[in-house]
Amino acid sequence: MNEPFAPALSQTDTDLTSVFVYGTLMPGERWEEVARRGGNYHAEPAQLSGVVLADLRPEGYPALFADEGASVPVSGWLYTYDAQSWVSALPFLDDLEGLHLMPPLYHRVQVTAQTEQGPRQTWVYLYARSARRDAAGFFPVASGRWADVPERHSEGPRQTWEE
Repeated sequence: MNEPFAPALSQTDTDLTSVFVYGTLMPGERWEEVARRGGNYHAEPAQLSGVVLADLRPEGYPALFADEGASVPVSGWLYTYDAQSWVSALPFLDDLEGLHLMPPLYHRVQVTAQTEQGPRQTWVYLYARSARRDAAGFFPVASGRWADVPERHSEGPRQTWEE
């Protein structure tokens, strides 16, 4: 992952400078360094409701799917950047999440996460290919915690699932 795909950033993209991470971007996980490429950020534990966390196999990475009926919140981290670092970090994050693919692998959407200080508006990456939920290799993470997935450090072939 050298130079990221860098589309023009809109005002909305740069006004909100935090992202909820729930899998391989979290502290101690394999892609945490991508989050650091843009600069420093403040990390705090957070939870997100209305979503389902899944372990995708053979891809070897987590995915979050919108699901208002989900009964367990997903645990993760809220990374908040200063404005300058956010502008630098966002292309790396968007590139890792496949926003430039056609069709995209993930969508970046605004949500409200819960922190110890209360609700916070943030970005999150939701899996864009909804039919993936009905295909083989979709394993919901019942606890909502990526750390509970024993195979989480076993990187898959980095393939993308095709509908």
